[in-house]
Amino acid sequence: MTELVTGAVVDVAPPSASRAPGFPLTQGAIACAGVFTIIGVLAFSSFNLGVLLALGSFGSTAVMVFTFPEIHFAQPRSVIGGHFICTAVGLAALALLGPSWWSLATAAAVATALMMLTRTLHPPAGSNPIIVFLAAPKWSFLFFPTLAGALVMVGVAVLYHRACRRPYPSYWY
Repeated sequence: MTELVTGAVVDVAPPSASRAPGFPLTQGAIACAGVFTIIGVLAFSSFNLGVLLALGSFGSTAVMVFTFPEIHFAQPRSVIGGHFICTAVGLAALALLGPSWWSLATAAAVATALMMLTRTLHPPAGSNPIIVFLAAPKWSFLFFPTLAGALVMVGVAVLYHRACRRPYPSYWY
């Protein structure tokens, strides 16, 4: 279909192709309840138990794991491995190269390459080197909140999806 706009012929997509996909109300409710549950567990642990498990990138991980649990990026291997690799690379780059724009860019690029090579690609984890450079934490940050939080997130996701009778994970390894 074409349309004449100010003397030029322009292709116009049919209305259905120009809209973002919609989601059924039940799917949205299940996803929202899952995100609330996991962020609630991480936040409760961080605020009330004195165990830091919350990490900024876990918000987008939660959205991914509870809205699209079937995709590669949401599988336990990717969630745990991606967060661990990206945080480790960020910590190593900060320690070895110092806090500079090029060392942060290098950390983000190397972390992405390592996730791809290890088949643990998880886009939300790509922000972990940035978090590391902004917070300048100690190496213990790799285990609390990164590894512990990712493990808790996957554990809650498995239990939650099973309770909702949704298949998760699609694979472990």
